Amino acid sequence: MNAVPVFLYHAVSDDPPSWLAPYTVTPAAFRAQLDRIRDSGLRVVPLRRLVTALRGGPPLPTGVAVLTFDDGYADFYWTVAPLLSDLGLPATLYITTGALHPPGGRGSGSLLPPAPMLNWRQLGNLDALGVEIGAHSRTHVPMDTVHGRRLTDEVVGCKRQLEDVLGHEVASFAYPHGYSGAEVRRKVAQAGYTSATAVGNLFSSPADDPLRIARLMVRADTPPRVFDDWTRLRGAPTAPHRESAATKAWRGYRRLRAALGRPVGGPPKSPGQE
Repeated sequence: MNAVPVFLYHAVSDDPPSWLAPYTVTPAAFRAQLDRIRDSGLRVVPLRRLVTALRGGPPLPTGVAVLTFDDGYADFYWTVAPLLSDLGLPATLYITTGALHPPGGRGSGSLLPPAPMLNWRQLGNLDALGVEIGAHSRTHVPMDTVHGRRLTDEVVGCKRQLEDVLGHEVASFAYPHGYSGAEVRRKVAQAGYTSATAVGNLFSSPADDPLRIARLMVRADTPPRVFDDWTRLRGAPTAPHRESAATKAWRGYRRLRAALGRPVGGPPKSPGQE
């Protein structure tokens, strides 16, 4: 089974807001990580290449990786995109539409705390430059704690909003915090997305679920040796991975808190969680 590292980034900045700092890497660290990927012999391919293989198309060659970025922070436009363009590397950027800045104002329709975010004009420019734009919900709510019209709005509404602005289909989705569940995945498939990414802190593989693609989260405290292990296809389990009892219990607890009006979020707590 060929392991495929699908790297998950959030912000790339020297001066992030304090709440975002644990999920931020510096530009220098990011460039060093891209160099490590190159030096390991891995070839960065578009996410759609992995999705095509997962859906029965031509198999992936050995030694490939995928780059993904969540939320839609402004540093992607000013820091990440120029570097990726210089190196000729593809990437997928998942957008929380309620957090983007509308013309002349600031986004206020998401659960993300304040941070410098992209605006819609910049998003269109990135799309024109070849960055794949994916959906990341409207408000960044943990998807497995909402149902009915709210779930539809987060999944379908986000897709329609992006497609209206970009003028073409948006086929990829990323679950906020990595959380999904069977009901959420059904809604994503019914909406017409062909792929969805989780977290899990696992390698993806040719046997992975295209609606629950495993990713490796790169954080501020990810040690270079750990990142090196990932580029050498070691140091993490490989998907598919059965959902643990702890993951199911954590989902039940979060749903209860959401029902009481006191939601909790955050990334998955251990390998194998969605």
